[in-house]
Amino acid sequence: MDRTVYVIGHRNPDTDSIVSAVAYAHLKRALGMKGCVAARAGNANPQTEYVFERFGIPLPIFLTDLIPKVEHYLDEDSLRVPIGLPLWEALSLMQTHDRKAIPIVNPDGSYHSTLHYGAFAQNLIKKINPHKKAVISTSLGRIISTIQAQAICVFDPQEIFRGHLVVAALETESFKRHLAAEDLNSAIVLVGDRGDIQRFAIESGVRALIITNGNMIDKELRELAETKRVSVLVSPYDTSSTSLLTIYSTPAETMSDPDIQPLSNHETIRRARAALASSPSRSVPIVDDAAKVIGLFTESDLLSEPDIDIILVDHNELSQAIEGVENFRVLEVIDHHRIGSLVSREPITFINRVVGSTSTIVAGMYRENRLPLPLDIASILLCGILSDTLGLQSATTTETDRDCAEYLSGIAKLEIQMLARDILDSASQISSKSAQEIIGMDMKEYQSKGHSFTISQVEVNSPQEIMEKAEEVFQALARARERRGFLFSALMVTDITELSSLLFVEGEKEFLSLLRYPKQAEGIFALKDILSRKKQLLPVCIELVERYAEL
Repeated sequence: MDRTVYVIGHRNPDTDSIVSAVAYAHLKRALGMKGCVAARAGNANPQTEYVFERFGIPLPIFLTDLIPKVEHYLDEDSLRVPIGLPLWEALSLMQTHDRKAIPIVNPDGSYHSTLHYGAFAQNLIKKINPHKKAVISTSLGRIISTIQAQAICVFDPQEIFRGHLVVAALETESFKRHLAAEDLNSAIVLVGDRGDIQRFAIESGVRALIITNGNMIDKELRELAETKRVSVLVSPYDTSSTSLLTIYSTPAETMSDPDIQPLSNHETIRRARAALASSPSRSVPIVDDAAKVIGLFTESDLLSEPDIDIILVDHNELSQAIEGVENFRVLEVIDHHRIGSLVSREPITFINRVVGSTSTIVAGMYRENRLPLPLDIASILLCGILSDTLGLQSATTTETDRDCAEYLSGIAKLEIQMLARDILDSASQISSKSAQEIIGMDMKEYQSKGHSFTISQVEVNSPQEIMEKAEEVFQALARARERRGFLFSALMVTDITELSSLLFVEGEKEFLSLLRYPKQAEGIFALKDILSRKKQLLPVCIELVERYAEL
């Protein structure tokens, strides 16, 4: 099973989160990590779209969640049989590969039914019921293949018919009376070296004559058979074995279970468990988006390791990570935020540096590994730094960020101040966005003292365009807060022209009373000279949440 390593940022990703995922996945592949893929855990905001479009790089794949699904545990398995395959061959495949079940597929690869030993046993009893004649759907071609017969003369080998097995075990006259009562067009006569019976069967015009024990037919009878259009086969086995194998020449689907329904490879493991529990074979066929069978999911697959691993960038708290990430192994964390409550079962690479952008860390890792930076990767890494540091103006900006920006601008041949203005202008185009979209573009969830809260951030040229939507903003914040029971939900509106912010807060009144920022309107506070959510606003909010918890 080929493994995939997703490099992914936080939910509601900003430019730095997506850029660092793309650049770090490129770095890991260059260092030899096969199957390393950049991903994102949300829609790209206008600024990020602008950056990727400007430099001609496709956005990474969008993962809605990482809730465990069948596709994460399914072993690559090409074992399936086409409709019409003789039962004996299908059962031989099951035995060879030690399988208790096998999917049967239509000519286009879509699912038909499942052959398993339970269904086989039930259907076989019907075929060999001593109170009824053995009737099988088969063809002469399938019989030849199954009993490894020597074909003497064969007519219409691919035609499917309902055959009646007639074993010539009676005395000659009794057998003649017995055969006369049969439907000769569907009669398959099994006989040894009894020439009189062979002749009578051919003259009667039976569908097929099978001569057992490797006995050969006389030349005269062979010519008669060709005249009468009676197919003659020579079986290497005795009559008993030949009779049983002829039954096994029936198409596999006649002994299969059509009631077992397939699952999509995107189905959750929780629902797959229920399907396995109700399946007689404790297995379920799996189909892809085109409804083609791609494997068989069994209980043993649940014990295997999933086929994906995770590298987290630009965050390290599970509350900010894509839903379901806790079900998979996290190999690395590359971040520049506070260290949260991430717990791992195994030692991992954890890189957390005091810089203004994860893009700064990733760019530095190219230099540490002496790997050249492609022009497009250098360009978006520079954009990631300028975006997360508000053009190197944020309080989180370090000399490392400035040095790295200069280094990248030299590679990309881009002027820092002009590029920063373009990036920040692209982020401020929010007039067409709804309040719900605005607070969702860069929302982060935090936890402290048993309370959860969210802070979203948006950058604008003028906060007036947000003030005009104040009522809508508070309604959207209230919905976000009520949906998950947050202590409060806030939107930080950063004025990239005046280098200050406004804070819209919807939350418990007791908590709001603790805020000491100047109030500009009900629920709106002025944050003079505050640009950084991470370094300037978050520490204050955590302190206030701790005080609130003691009330």
